Amino acid sequence: MTLTSAEREFLMEILEEHHHELLREIARAKHHEFKSVLKHKEKLLESMVNNLKVMQSGELAHCSA
Repeated sequence: MTLTSAEREFLMEILEEHHHELLREIARAKHHEFKSVLKHKEKLLESMVNNLKVMQSGELAHCSA
């Protein structure tokens, strides 16, 4: 998928906001199974954010070369 830098920044903002909400929901979850599902989603979300950061740093390195 190709994103403009503005689209990527906006997507990062959305993902980071959702990450914070997910962490709060995990903290409040009472049922172990539900908490487990939320933790799995949180790990996927972290992975996506990290991948976007790598893409962004690669683009920055490419632009400064």
